[in-house]
Amino acid sequence: MRPDRETALRLLREHNKDESHIRHALAVEGTMRHFARRAGADEELWGVVGLLHDIDWERTADTPERHCHLAPELLREAGVDEDIIRAVQSHGYGICTDVEPSNDLERTLFTIDELTGLIITAGLVRPSRSLSDLELKSVKKKWKDKAFARGVNREVISAGAERMGMPLDTVIEETILALRPIEKDVGL
Repeated sequence: MRPDRETALRLLREHNKDESHIRHALAVEGTMRHFARRAGADEELWGVVGLLHDIDWERTADTPERHCHLAPELLREAGVDEDIIRAVQSHGYGICTDVEPSNDLERTLFTIDELTGLIITAGLVRPSRSLSDLELKSVKKKWKDKAFARGVNREVISAGAERMGMPLDTVIEETILALRPIEKDVGL
């Protein structure tokens, strides 16, 4: 089954109670939809994958190496298609899985998962607490400060942009654009 957005959101909430995790899933969903439109791809599919990508996070938070390993079981129990399950697993490539991103959807998820967190955090420290006035140069300045958003793996984002065949600056700019319309939903 390819769940619709409502079903995917219900499934996500069934396994994740922390609102910060839900906001992260919404950020990744919105960004995935943006990149799908840009690529002329299936926006609904990309958005659903974005919503479900961390479905097992709360159950594996204490054992991060297990992240993306419980997700297939949870998704199969719900009857979710194998291509979605594979995409969910691929976002942990080189970190907690050996499922290498092999198509545009998977490469995009791999890249923007961490990047959405960096951009939202950059928005939160602005006087406006908004993305409406956030520019690439501000994100790049924060990028260089390793103490800022310390948990964001910049190497994964850079490697992901390369896998996407897109300059890092373009990926950052497009992610900012993707998040602006949903900034209230993601905690800004």
